[in-house]
Amino acid sequence: MMKLPPDSFSTEFLPMRLAISLLTFSLLTSVVIAAEPSPGDKQAAAYFRAETARVANAPLNEIDSLEVWEAKRGEYQQKLKEMLGLDPWPEKTDLQATTTGTIERDGIVVENIHFQSRPGLYVTGNLYRPAQADGKLPAVLYVCGHGRVKKDGVSYGNKAHYQHHGAWFARNGFVCLTIDSLELGEIEGKHKGLYNDAHQWWTNRGYTPAGVEAWNCVRAIDLLQLRDEVDPEKIGVTGRSGGGAYSWYIAAIDERIKVAVPVAGITDLEDHVVNGVVAGHCDCMYWVNTYGFDYTLLPALIAPRPLMIANTDADPIFPLEGVERTHLAARKIYQLYGKAPNLALTILPGGHADTQPLRIPAFYWLQKHLHGDTPAITDVAVPKFEVEELKVFDKIPEDEINTKIEETFVAAAEPAKVPSTRAQWKQMSGEWKKQLLEKSFAGWPEYDRPGIRSAGLVELKKWMVYADSSFAPQKNVRLPLLTFRAKRAANTTFPNGKLVVVDDEGWKKWAAIAKGNGDELPIANADDYDAIFVLAPRGVGPTQWTQETKPEIHLRRRFLLLGQSHDAMQVWDIRQAAKNILEATSTEHVDVEASGEMAALAIYAAIFEPAISDLTLHNPPVDHREGPYFMNVRRFMNMSEALAMAANDIDAPRSVNLVSDSPELMEYANAVKQKISVPVGLPMEAQPVRLKR
Repeated sequence: MMKLPPDSFSTEFLPMRLAISLLTFSLLTSVVIAAEPSPGDKQAAAYFRAETARVANAPLNEIDSLEVWEAKRGEYQQKLKEMLGLDPWPEKTDLQATTTGTIERDGIVVENIHFQSRPGLYVTGNLYRPAQADGKLPAVLYVCGHGRVKKDGVSYGNKAHYQHHGAWFARNGFVCLTIDSLELGEIEGKHKGLYNDAHQWWTNRGYTPAGVEAWNCVRAIDLLQLRDEVDPEKIGVTGRSGGGAYSWYIAAIDERIKVAVPVAGITDLEDHVVNGVVAGHCDCMYWVNTYGFDYTLLPALIAPRPLMIANTDADPIFPLEGVERTHLAARKIYQLYGKAPNLALTILPGGHADTQPLRIPAFYWLQKHLHGDTPAITDVAVPKFEVEELKVFDKIPEDEINTKIEETFVAAAEPAKVPSTRAQWKQMSGEWKKQLLEKSFAGWPEYDRPGIRSAGLVELKKWMVYADSSFAPQKNVRLPLLTFRAKRAANTTFPNGKLVVVDDEGWKKWAAIAKGNGDELPIANADDYDAIFVLAPRGVGPTQWTQETKPEIHLRRRFLLLGQSHDAMQVWDIRQAAKNILEATSTEHVDVEASGEMAALAIYAAIFEPAISDLTLHNPPVDHREGPYFMNVRRFMNMSEALAMAANDIDAPRSVNLVSDSPELMEYANAVKQKISVPVGLPMEAQPVRLKR
């Protein structure tokens, strides 16, 4: 008989816990054995500290009265739904709930159940209930953490790992529905797309598996309310680790949850971003932070309903300090309601483990607020069943979409139609710009500090080079900006300037020339310009941070947690470089040239920056699925629409020289151009998007 030990805990992140422990040891001994952090790592650390401080406890730091909170609460809840991919709210289709087996033992009945939260999205679970009951019973939705149960290549679902919780509730007069998570269920979907860098395009789609988990919980409540033995007005939720996080989300978005006990499922942005806790969490823990909110919002949205926050004092991925900060932020809202006793904080000794001492307070809280009494808890939660007994499917359904739900959970925008008039194009492009600013680039700062520091003069045959020039696109960020000034124009104005945006390989080439290793600049028609500026955006060249795979991935994830993306902030860098060049010199316009993904970033910079004139673009990606990665952008547009916006700006016309083997990228831009005609006074030859191969 194989039983799960009562104090067993998630094994999914054991390697990560070990890695965190080793990292902590490394940091403690860094004075002795570690190399000095690179300038890029130092700058990134300072940036993340400052940006985290800027958004800490947002938006609750704006709340100073119950009236203000009540006026804002609905808006915040709707934005949370949006950030989970649940706006528009999905249709509630037929659950097609099916019981595939029943077990009765020791006074409880277990039904092996599956339902479809949307067609083909199967949720497997076990429903525990007393064998004998009079009248309707309160119900608990138990959502599971990362406790994989797999034998001989067959997944039994993490519901089997957490079976002892459901059995306890049933023995004590509850109905308990324990459901599998997306990744660790009988049908194994994905929790990791950004975590392992396998699906960076999730960012563009605005997709997070946390949204799937939240929606599955919504439909699980629907199922419970349909059960004859369940009191539909007395439903609570609990779970630990990943299940703790899903408990937060469902309680925050669904008022049918009357009491919640998330266990080891929350900490704040300071822990995730500054202290690096993000490295211990897969993508199922996080919303798409479009609006730059802190996780302290979640308990506030649950108020004034009864809420117990449970944690241990030595949990490495939910550190105590962040849990306490979250509790204090929530307490303020509960106090505004005059419901402070409805908020509890339980801290017990230990690490990240599912232990009896943590379960007892959760059982007590749910008993008190759903049953209305607090009898002594005299029995412990222990596994009662073989994992094989709890399995729902003999065979995985052929119509399942669990393994590819990321493709459809958040819809991608269809290709845009060609406008029929210039006015219609202005309206379309204006709406896209508005959506980009609100949904993709909301993390851009208001801070704007013009000024280029010129330094490190080197003389070449035809150029005077300032090899150590730099500028600051925002606070806590300083970037290199190589400056090449043609000798023929050394004592004149510089009416003709070009900005070249480079990746790491490009930076190496230009930096070598700037040090006197060669005189021919690696772009066509360099001699046509009086000044050429070379930008390595943040994270490139001298500001490159660690390139070790895992740390680098989690560093980029930190941007997302702050409501930014690394690529979006590089667009800002290009904008500010062009603006600084225009303001610091007598250059009349700034042309921009870039290759690959940098070319795509230049397109978006041109959409917003009037200082940017003509574009020369070498092989930008055709579809955002290949980059660049901006939050939510594929919900409303793609690369072809972006190129059309840059090439057809009615207020600031420019030419676009596209050097590409993918003519489809230019088709929409040229179709638009033919419809909206040439602005008055602009030469016709400046208009077409040119394709070179």
